Amino acid sequence: MKKMSALFICTKNSCRSQMAEAFLRHQASDKFDVFSAGLEAAKVDPLAIKVMEEIGMDMTNQESKNLNVYFNQRFSYLITVCDKANKQCPIFPGVSIRENWPFDDPAASTGTEEERLVIYRKVRDEIKERIEQFLTEEIND
Repeated sequence: MKKMSALFICTKNSCRSQMAEAFLRHQASDKFDVFSAGLEAAKVDPLAIKVMEEIGMDMTNQESKNLNVYFNQRFSYLITVCDKANKQCPIFPGVSIRENWPFDDPAASTGTEEERLVIYRKVRDEIKERIEQFLTEEIND
């Protein structure tokens, strides 16, 4: 059976789209080829790496990419994980289904590292829940 493909897009591909990529790859790599990109590329957020490590998921080898690298590819799903990316992301002609899952940007959080980690964990858990819902609703139908 041919795998489906999913591309997660965020503003900088540093946090939310990276976490979504890691979750979907971890939970359904047998069904999906999973990618992520940003409107621009930036370094993968160290606090995102840290909160994912807390639940046993290693993102240290993931890299931030600009969405331009994927323009000529086909995807079963293109999923934006923030409203800015949803508004500014160009049309991908090879996309079967496009969805927007707007999550708060944990990188915009302020305070001590521990206060910021609370926000990162909240967004991480929301993304995990949304991936699980996606797999139940979209794939198992």
